Amino acid sequence: MKATSVTGRLGRNAALVLLSLVVVAPLAAQRLELGARPELLLPGLVSTEASEVRITWSPDGSRMLWGSINRPGGPGGWEIWESVREKDGWSTPHPASFDSPENDFDPSFAPDGRGLFFFSNRPGGLGGDDLWYVPFDPATGQYGVAVNLGAGVNSKGDEWAPVAAAGGTRLLFASDGRGGRGRHDLFVSALREGRWSDAEPVAGELNSAEDDFDATYLDDGETLVFTRRVGEQDGADLYVAFAHDGRYGAAQRLDARVNAPGSWNLGPSLRPGERGFLYFTSHRDGESAGRLDLYRVSCEVRR
Repeated sequence: MKATSVTGRLGRNAALVLLSLVVVAPLAAQRLELGARPELLLPGLVSTEASEVRITWSPDGSRMLWGSINRPGGPGGWEIWESVREKDGWSTPHPASFDSPENDFDPSFAPDGRGLFFFSNRPGGLGGDDLWYVPFDPATGQYGVAVNLGAGVNSKGDEWAPVAAAGGTRLLFASDGRGGRGRHDLFVSALREGRWSDAEPVAGELNSAEDDFDATYLDDGETLVFTRRVGEQDGADLYVAFAHDGRYGAAQRLDARVNAPGSWNLGPSLRPGERGFLYFTSHRDGESAGRLDLYRVSCEVRR
């Protein structure tokens, strides 16, 4: 209905109120419903005495990779570990073939299953932690040579937690080297003619003066769950932000079913083909196997 006809019927003030309700109502009605209790993911295999952060699966479900800190048996301290599905279950985890003696972390499979995004401070980057891509051949199970994603994405600062949206032409990540509202902010880059475009901040009110990082799209392809660290506190919490017309409203902190008090609650991700579940990292007293472990909780966006 055009504003002029509304004004004629209700008067200017009433029309403005009505129009604001039309705009705001879809945002206000959205919510994220969580399950009653998260479950520890594969204790002894994935969740161990070391710290495990942010898991990813190949789209065919045949392999999973995650970041681990100080897990014995790898070439460095921050590493990417991998396990492959076999007929009797998951294989004994091992450092991924592209893992290096430098810091390698935050793995995320491309939607087509033919490569994997991650961050690393290995030589050949543009700053501290850069985003890289390693090709993968599903037929042979072999990884290729990792390549830096370039200056459209990477900066002199740190880039973390890459995740490609469905279709693989949009990359979401965090950076503290591209300006923004706070320390780490969330950015998006588009793949154009084989190159990643200059990244832009996620539109709307999501980014804050705090550290905003470690984000993932939920099943609807637009709702974001991400991590926020407030000030210099020893810990972080997970938040949700809903989009309307491509812009995100103010973030909402998730409750204690996900955010264990005083913990680093971070690293959200999804498993391809499995709807209705969120994976994340946390430490929960009396439940966790180590300092930080991986958990799964049911979740659903309601409108």
